[in-house]
Amino acid sequence: MAWKRDDQPTSSQTEPTPVTPPRPAAAPNPAPVSSEPPRRTERATIGPSIFIKGDLSGEEDLVIEGRVEGKVDLKQNNVTIGKNGRVKADLFGRVVTIEGEVDGNVFAREQAILRQSGAIRGNITAPRVVLEDGSRFKGSIDMEPPREAGSSPAPVRAAESHRENVRPVEPPREPARPVVEPVRSETAGVKASA
Repeated sequence: MAWKRDDQPTSSQTEPTPVTPPRPAAAPNPAPVSSEPPRRTERATIGPSIFIKGDLSGEEDLVIEGRVEGKVDLKQNNVTIGKNGRVKADLFGRVVTIEGEVDGNVFAREQAILRQSGAIRGNITAPRVVLEDGSRFKGSIDMEPPREAGSSPAPVRAAESHRENVRPVEPPREPARPVVEPVRSETAGVKASA
């Protein structure tokens, strides 16, 4: 059998591949609307060899691995005291996390977290407090929300409002004095009175 060159198709004679039309791009999902302004995700770090004596304030999250003496005031941001951090100051933050040592009071707007490796010698004021097993703490904890000036007293707890036979607390009464009546004796027509 003889082979002819014309029997084999050439590259110009190959059939074209069908072209699929491009799909329309899906519409992006609209971002959820938030009532708060977007938070910055910037984070500053005070390294383990840094010592600061004075007040700290700012507009970003802070990680302290070094030593700080003074006041740390980042009420709108997160404050983290790392395992190497040693702080002698009052801390103000949104969420305050302690992994190192703090000698001062902690004021957290949302939550205070004392990790297993952490220690606090001072008071904690926060609506939510986490003390991990093994952490060291000496002070008091206040979880009451701060009262605004002119606000009404704290609401009655549900358990208290549904108790039966609840009587209001009455002030203590003075002890009753015994009534002493004069002693009269009548014997043989003699009257005596005291």
